Amino acid sequence: MSASVNQVELAVNNRANPYNETHIQSLLSAFNRQCQTAPDNLAFIEGGRQFSYCQLRQRASQLSAGLLTRQKPCRRVVIAVDRGIDAAAAILAVLGAGACYIPLDIKNPAPRLNYIINDAHPQYIIGKGHCPDWLETPELWLDIEQLDCSQLSTCWPAEVSSEALAAILYTSGSTGVPKGVALSHRAMRNFSGWASNTFRISRNDRIASLAPFHFDLSVFDLFSSLSCGASVLFVPAGLTLSPSRLTAWLSEQRISVFYTVPSLLGFIALKGSLSSISLPDLKTVLFAGEVFPTQQLKKLCGLLPDVNFYNLYGPTETNVCCYWPVDRERLKSGQPIPIGYPACGAVLQIDDETNELAVKSASNLSGYWKQGQLINALTPDGYYHTGDKVSLNEQGEYCYHGRLDRMLKCSGYRVEPAEIESALLQCPEVINCAVIGIIDSACGQRPAAAVVLKNGAKLDTVVKSAKQKLPAYMQPCKYIELESLPYFSNGKTDYLKLRQQLEKN
Repeated sequence: MSASVNQVELAVNNRANPYNETHIQSLLSAFNRQCQTAPDNLAFIEGGRQFSYCQLRQRASQLSAGLLTRQKPCRRVVIAVDRGIDAAAAILAVLGAGACYIPLDIKNPAPRLNYIINDAHPQYIIGKGHCPDWLETPELWLDIEQLDCSQLSTCWPAEVSSEALAAILYTSGSTGVPKGVALSHRAMRNFSGWASNTFRISRNDRIASLAPFHFDLSVFDLFSSLSCGASVLFVPAGLTLSPSRLTAWLSEQRISVFYTVPSLLGFIALKGSLSSISLPDLKTVLFAGEVFPTQQLKKLCGLLPDVNFYNLYGPTETNVCCYWPVDRERLKSGQPIPIGYPACGAVLQIDDETNELAVKSASNLSGYWKQGQLINALTPDGYYHTGDKVSLNEQGEYCYHGRLDRMLKCSGYRVEPAEIESALLQCPEVINCAVIGIIDSACGQRPAAAVVLKNGAKLDTVVKSAKQKLPAYMQPCKYIELESLPYFSNGKTDYLKLRQQLEKN
């Protein structure tokens, strides 16, 4: 990392509207204030079910009491409940008890779920109903319906240090296994406060929540919204497969703010019937997690001329560290959009030799969680190295130029090819394999796999094995079978030649 920051970079880092809270409180402090000042406002809506702020606080407080009456001290709690009111209430309950929540995507294969649980070393797992057969530690299971306690805490939420862990979000790992990103109250509160201020979230807003809780976009849905007294409406499952139905739901529910991934927004622009379905209440659309093709964004902006669009950038380790208010006049086909200006009070540096972006922010992670231990991930002076190549344009905006390593971004999820390769190599039929990202016209970047199989082995067996080990967003969209992988003379895999072979077949 260069010791100096050029003048343009200093100007960008000191531009107006920085945000960096000097007195970070518990992540639930602002929500608790809303419960006192506007108790009857609707907090959560899921289908025909709804909770006011007062009702949500009562439910979360009772669940917290149920946790705290258990024999073991409550430090880390896994949430194994589908996205919705129950899972969100469980998250608030865990935080209110002074513990850290670890959300699972329970649709993931059992080996991945058990790996995360065993790595996290939780005291409890909150789920719904009977303990599932796949769980290797059934003694940790707590049915949320049996956890409710009539006793209310008089000091809810519990007081915690700003550096106490609030969440551990597991992402795809470069070592072949999921990696836990540990986030403090300080980090999550810094982002949620910046977002609510920057996008002027108020009690009148109706926020569409689609992001699963293990995805960092959910921090906005839950905590920026609840800190301002807004209403959070959970998007029904399945609507992402029918963009016109999703558009109709956004209209019917009078959604004013929507934070999601570009691949879904591009799908809405193409097949969301926006020419016939109006969205008069929609004022703000935020997107993050992957590159938004300029032509698709331009089309969407044309269909929604009164909506403000924002490009948010940052890995899970920093949450959002850059943002760009979309300037419609600068959207030109073939020219990628900027990631913009520092967000959340972040200080950004670009390495002189590699152009790698490093981030110093109150939103930075506390470290990586591994086998019950917190592993440092920051430099001695507090920077996180993103692994992303960036530059500054003539307007003083940061521009993204891809990864320095092999990591992929698929539908907003971080995907490490090494983890897919590890899963494929566990199949006895596979001798060798390599995974790269290719462009899928419908979904953006997707993983694709080249495999070398034993004599007589069937590719179908490998595909079936991968489906049992990997979540849906990590499944290769294409497989090819090779006699051997292409290599350079130094023995390293020739990924360029491999890409040509995958794209040709």
